Amino acid sequence: MKKGKWKSWIAAGVLLTSLTACSTSGSGGTNEGASDYPKKAITVVAPSGAGGGWDLTARALTKVLGESKLVDQTMTVENKPGGGGAVYLAEFATQHKKDDYKLYVNSPPILINHLKKEGNSPYGYQDTTPLAQLTKDFGAIVVKADSKYNNLKELMEAVKKDPKSVTAAGGSAPGSMDHLVAVLPAFKSDIDPKSVKYVSYDGGGEAIAALLGGNADYIATDASAVGEYLKAGKVKVLGISSTERLKGDLADIPTFKEEGIDAEFTIWRGVFGPKEMSDSAKSYWDKTLKKLNESKEWQAELERNGWESEFKNGKEFETFLKDQEKQVNDLLKSLGMNK
Repeated sequence: MKKGKWKSWIAAGVLLTSLTACSTSGSGGTNEGASDYPKKAITVVAPSGAGGGWDLTARALTKVLGESKLVDQTMTVENKPGGGGAVYLAEFATQHKKDDYKLYVNSPPILINHLKKEGNSPYGYQDTTPLAQLTKDFGAIVVKADSKYNNLKELMEAVKKDPKSVTAAGGSAPGSMDHLVAVLPAFKSDIDPKSVKYVSYDGGGEAIAALLGGNADYIATDASAVGEYLKAGKVKVLGISSTERLKGDLADIPTFKEEGIDAEFTIWRGVFGPKEMSDSAKSYWDKTLKKLNESKEWQAELERNGWESEFKNGKEFETFLKDQEKQVNDLLKSLGMNK
């Protein structure tokens, strides 16, 4: 071969090598966001102790993703309790904002903690990448079985007439989720939410015990938590904050709207990635979580835990969060508890 042709071949080889190097150098940054994501173990953080709703959701998620082979890499759950999820969110937003291998489970407190005045968190869902909503639940207004209140309208009339004579209770601190559900019907009935007498207990179980013990006239809690008490004849459920009637044990319970109160509130659980998650990781989880939701294994897990399925992908989830954030802020403002 002539010397000129050798030079041409060598030049072409150098060019091809350079182009290959450029194409395989990845997306840059520290996200490890190459197209072969995931390349190592993934941690899903539940910002609570073991046994709570966030922990159960994280464990169900990792279990099904692993057993169904939707994710080949090892997935572990890490518990990081504190501040109703706010403590770990601060760490997630600052120390792991480029870590594609850290996911985070949360629910409405990610909005509430960011918006309320006391115990305010400087971080919110905007400091994450919303990946998907996985489940839904709703608020329930519950009274003791022998209560004189038979519907939500009667209860609200009593609150309006003499707020101090009616005690509401819930399993979360003032300004937190149960409190907001407790005052939502009042807020929509032209009753000053600040006038509602609310007593907080450490968890929904203690709130129900207070109701059954006669220490509260009504409680606000998760709809999924009251079925067994309803079947046992211990309570009456006056209304559910859903858009339509639920199935199962609560099929006969009217929605707030059916009771003439134009209000709804979804208690969701979802999964988030870091703020600066790579495009390849976002794409991977968008596809993988959609497959999870469609799998028989996940549907069986939802049924086993008594959870309602509600899947929203990243964009839909983010739009929903913006809408609910406004609702939460309006409620906190009505209580004088917004920042």
